[in-house]
Amino acid sequence: MNKSIVGILLVVMLSGCSGLSTRQKNAATGAAIGGVAGAVLTGGSSFGTVGGAAIGGVIGHGVDSVSKRK
Repeated sequence: MNKSIVGILLVVMLSGCSGLSTRQKNAATGAAIGGVAGAVLTGGSSFGTVGGAAIGGVIGHGVDSVSKRK
């Protein structure tokens, strides 16, 4: 049940990103994936969820810079 809710929220969040730049979309996607991964790895801990979202956002933001260098 919780996974379904997270999946629906992820789809809704990403559909609201139509006016964002590629870098902003990557950061939002990274934060969402990192938050879910952090929650799963820490058993639903809020600290793990927030930490995963922060790390995922930073990585997602940097993805655009790496791909432009190639």
